[in-house]
Amino acid sequence: MTNTETRPVGPEPARTRMSRKSHRNRGNRRTGRTRKASESTSTAATTIRTRGTRLLAVLFLAPTVVGIVVFTVVPIVGSVVLSLFQWDVIDDPRWAGAANYREILTDSTVLVSFRNTLVFMVLAVALQLLIALVLAIAVNGRMPKWLRSVFRSAFFFPLVLSAASISVVMKYLFNQDFGPVNWLLGTVGIPSVPWLTSENGAMAAVVLAYVWQQFGFSFLLFVGGLNTIPKEVHEAASLDGASGVRKHLAITLPLLSPTLLVASVVGIINALQVFEQPYVLTAGGPGDSTRTVVMVIYETAFEQLRFGEASAVGVLLFALIMAVTALQFRLSRRYVHYQ
Repeated sequence: MTNTETRPVGPEPARTRMSRKSHRNRGNRRTGRTRKASESTSTAATTIRTRGTRLLAVLFLAPTVVGIVVFTVVPIVGSVVLSLFQWDVIDDPRWAGAANYREILTDSTVLVSFRNTLVFMVLAVALQLLIALVLAIAVNGRMPKWLRSVFRSAFFFPLVLSAASISVVMKYLFNQDFGPVNWLLGTVGIPSVPWLTSENGAMAAVVLAYVWQQFGFSFLLFVGGLNTIPKEVHEAASLDGASGVRKHLAITLPLLSPTLLVASVVGIINALQVFEQPYVLTAGGPGDSTRTVVMVIYETAFEQLRFGEASAVGVLLFALIMAVTALQFRLSRRYVHYQ
């Protein structure tokens, strides 16, 4: 025999309804607390992961930041401070204030060195970018891949060599009496050129030696930039009847302008700091025709032991580099086009 519970038919008593409602409320509160605890745990885990990612990023960046601070920021600050003192290493530094700057700004050798450096920068960077761009366009044309790799390696190879060793070889090549360059010019009826003993010839020799070593870097930049230009653009221009020169002027150069900006900025910064080529080839001569700012810094500091004045010249060179670079980026807003 089965016992069955008989429930009264009709509306449920109010007390029972309140009891069930209270039970549901307690369940909802318990569920809410559980959800909040879960969200809190998830937030804590996310915070831990974020902190771990930041710590990992700091660990990866620390060597670079420390290197920049130790080898760039500290020397710059030290040079600025030292430029306000007179110091010959032997005696204690003596406060000079702006006297070092007044002295170098009235020194004809320093002024000539700045003029020579600016002239060298214009000639060297213009020739370097022109040669690198022409060769990059030629190598990027139709040729076997193995031959393209040979040209890339050959043009970049001088950059890994020592500038001093290259300058020694160039000094032999440009020798007026027995140099191969004058011998080749003589075979076509051109008289011997005094490359290293005349003002214009010495500057030309220094520029050519510098460009021969440095153009490989710009060449690789241009090759990479040319590979990012869609071929469809040139094909469409060819269908419209544009010639090769017209395509390069109207399409290649505008699309390559960001790469040109990078190459020119790096080229100008390096050219303003030129030292090895003029020092080995001409020792700044004849006269002061090829004496550069870095040569003046070297001679003032390590030959004359005037470290305060040398630091002042270095600060002025740093200011010049920053000013020229800022001007380049300012002009880039008008002439650089991004895809």
